[in-house]
Amino acid sequence: MSDHARTPAAGDVRVHTGTLDAAGLRVGIVAARFNELVVGPLVDGAIDTLLRHKALPADIQVAWVPGAFELPVVLERMAASGEVDALVALGCVVRGATPHFDYVAGECASGAAAVSRTHGIPVAFGVLTTDTWEQAVERAGGKLGNKGSESALAAVETARLLQHL
Repeated sequence: MSDHARTPAAGDVRVHTGTLDAAGLRVGIVAARFNELVVGPLVDGAIDTLLRHKALPADIQVAWVPGAFELPVVLERMAASGEVDALVALGCVVRGATPHFDYVAGECASGAAAVSRTHGIPVAFGVLTTDTWEQAVERAGGKLGNKGSESALAAVETARLLQHL
């Protein structure tokens, strides 16, 4: 058996995990108004999840931007303020017949990741990038759950992990 195939005994490994306790965390949500019929339920899901995991309403702030392309600049401003421990980016970009989708989705994702790396805080990426409107609706509280809620949980868990490390 090679060294890579061996499973270390529990005492040999330090494992770090975050928790889903949002108490005391300051969370910023930046949401794109474009496709608001889908993004609204994502925001509602994120807020509801944060509250159910013990966040205080006063510790949650929501900023609305025109579209997904504008998310990174507001994420950057909120992160630089030092007033948030975690961010959640929410939006919806549906593929169309032009390459516009690729530019918007790509820049949005790159910008959100850059904010996270620059400021050392989690930026959970809850921007739906779907081929159809129906796929977006399914992910905003439909049969595939609510990606806003999932993104809020990812932000909380990662923020707690970073505090632990």
